Amino acid sequence: MNGFPWAVFGEGVGAAAGAALTVMLITFGIAVAKGLHRIVDVAWGVAFTAVALVSYVLSAGEGDDVRRVLVTVLTAVWGLRLAVHIAARGSGHGEDPRYASMLARAPGSPEVYALRMVYLLQGALVLLISLPVQAAQYIRGPVGPVAYAGGALWLVGFFFESVGDRQLARFKADPANKGRIMDRGLWSWTRHPNYFGDFCVWWGLFLIVCDAPAVAAATVISPLVMSFLLINGSGKRLLERHMANRPGFAEYAARTSGFFPLPPR
Repeated sequence: MNGFPWAVFGEGVGAAAGAALTVMLITFGIAVAKGLHRIVDVAWGVAFTAVALVSYVLSAGEGDDVRRVLVTVLTAVWGLRLAVHIAARGSGHGEDPRYASMLARAPGSPEVYALRMVYLLQGALVLLISLPVQAAQYIRGPVGPVAYAGGALWLVGFFFESVGDRQLARFKADPANKGRIMDRGLWSWTRHPNYFGDFCVWWGLFLIVCDAPAVAAATVISPLVMSFLLINGSGKRLLERHMANRPGFAEYAARTSGFFPLPPR
C-alpha cells in the first residue's frame, strides 16, 4: 500500500465541509421561505452525496480509480434514495413534531436557533460521518478483499433499509392498518430494519478504507458515531420512546429483536 497523502486529504476535507455547509444553508433558506423545517431531513442524504462527489473530483490522480468510483457510487445511491424516500413520505404534511417542539422552546429567534441546532449541527455530522468516504478517494493501493466485503455489507444494509421503508410505506397506505403496529416482513425480524440497514451501510463504507490500516484507525470514529445515533441517539431510542404507549407495541417489542435481525420469538 503506497503512502497516504494526508496533506492533500486535509485540503479535501475542507472542500467537503464547504459542500456540506452549502447544502445545509440552501436548505435553511428554502425551509424559512416555506416555514417548514422538516425538509432538512431530505438534505441529509443530499449532503452526503455532495461530499462524495466533491471528494471524487478533488481526488482525481491521487487515489485508486476503482475505489474512488465504488465509494462514490455507493454513497450517492444511498443518499439520493434516502432523500427521495423522505421527500415522498413528507409530501403534503405539515411540520415534523420534533422540529415544532424544538422551535417552540427556542430561546430568542426560532430561525437562528434552528440554523445553529439543526442545520449547522447536521452539516457537521455529515462531515464527520463521511470521513471514510472522503478518505477512500485518496487511498492509492488497489482494492482488496476487505473493501469488497465492505461493498457486500453495504448491499445487505441497502436491502434492509430500502425494502423496510417500502414495506412500511405500503402498510401505512392501507387505511385498515390505521393505529396498528407494523410487524410484517422485515419488521417481524427487527423493530428497525431501516436503522439496521443504515448501520450496515456505514460500516460497509468504512471497510472500504480498511485496506489502509492507518486511514481506518483515523476514521473509525465515523461509523461509531453513526451507530450511536442510530441506536442510542435520534434513531431507535427516540422512536421507541414515542411508540411506547401505542396499543400493541409492548407485545411487538417482546417478540421482535430490538435492532439486529433475529427470528420472531
